[in-house]
Amino acid sequence: MLGLIGFFLLSDRYPVATCEQWKYSTGSTSEKYYAYPVKIVVKPWRGQHHVYGNFILPKGYKNNGFFTITLPGQKTYCGAIRPIADISPPGLDTQPKNSRFRGYLNTRVALWIIIQGHFNDLKNPQNWKLAYFEKRKYKF
Repeated sequence: MLGLIGFFLLSDRYPVATCEQWKYSTGSTSEKYYAYPVKIVVKPWRGQHHVYGNFILPKGYKNNGFFTITLPGQKTYCGAIRPIADISPPGLDTQPKNSRFRGYLNTRVALWIIIQGHFNDLKNPQNWKLAYFEKRKYKF
């Protein structure tokens, strides 16, 4: 138990990445939109890559490669976004003109959130947010 507490104290002191490192970074002329996950999986006891949300974005838009989770009365946590293959995973039916992404939350961060009593908040899609914007069109 002492090792677990020490691990979480060090994890909080030396996080994997902070949200400050991943600020929104497009030109000021781009309008920013937000997507919320269509499916959330929270099973950190199964190991790495078992806390994630599936997002759907319209084709022609891009993101910065991260998403945020903001819990009531808590700070904001960030995770990495990865594209999902063209084959739809079970339960994630999309139209061909949409792009699919999966946002992964670090397992130790998820465990810390759950230990603090926020398991249901972690499963709430309104707490997860992916910013996206239109791709720049270059004229030659």
